[in-house]
Amino acid sequence: MRHYKQRGVTLPVTFLLLLAALTLGASAAHTAMLGEKAARAERDRLIAFQAAEDAMMDAERDINAGLSVPVEVSPTGAGADGPAPAPAWQTVDLAGDGGTEYGAMTGAAMDVGEASLPFRRPRYLVERVTYTPPGKPPAHYYRVTVIGFGTRPGSEAVLQASFQPPLPVRRHSWREIMDWQALHDAADAGDGQ
Repeated sequence: MRHYKQRGVTLPVTFLLLLAALTLGASAAHTAMLGEKAARAERDRLIAFQAAEDAMMDAERDINAGLSVPVEVSPTGAGADGPAPAPAWQTVDLAGDGGTEYGAMTGAAMDVGEASLPFRRPRYLVERVTYTPPGKPPAHYYRVTVIGFGTRPGSEAVLQASFQPPLPVRRHSWREIMDWQALHDAADAGDGQ
């Protein structure tokens, strides 16, 4: 009987196949976790956006009922003393305790499901902006800036709208302010100089 030398190729090939399968499995798990994290962040942003929309409607009720005194703003350009001061919506810390908390003036309650409660109640700031149209007497409009919070700290949405009088005011325009925190920080740095 002849004996053949065995080279043992099966074991290294099996290990390589096992390593490839583990790498594919880890990659798939990582991709799934990233997808879940992105979906959770988007859900949080939508909750913050909805809370901001609710605060915008609460501010509209506040203006129409005349419940609070808005911040008076006279738009001015850069003067002899340097640049114009930052607007109130940039200097008031809505993410802290500045502005008005949702329902504080109107008594409104948040209508949200238990699973989607925001981290904090939204806040808003109402400014009454006076301007002079060419050839007409001075007029005004209301600028409302709101911040809504998601289910986790750090998730927030900032919206701003303008409302035209006479009463009841109607929303004229709106925008989402994506860089609110940077604008707020820059306004704070400008005040400190």
